[in-house]
Amino acid sequence: MDVLTQIALSSDAAILAMVGAAFMALAALCAVMERRRNKGRSLARLERVGWVPWTPLFVGCMIIGGGCLAMSLPVVLGSL
Repeated sequence: MDVLTQIALSSDAAILAMVGAAFMALAALCAVMERRRNKGRSLARLERVGWVPWTPLFVGCMIIGGGCLAMSLPVVLGSL
């Protein structure tokens, strides 16, 4: 059984947990990118401000990911 078939046959709670984990991974990427942008302190760096709002993206992804994981937690823990 390949991975896509296994995902398609998963319960709704398992799929919600996978979506939540994906949003948490995306939030981690946003946190790394925000840290990378703030790491440089040179004057030339201050003139090159980024256009992506990493902090609001991080917060949004954490809220969505945490909500998805919290909603799927009882069913996922019950199947262990």
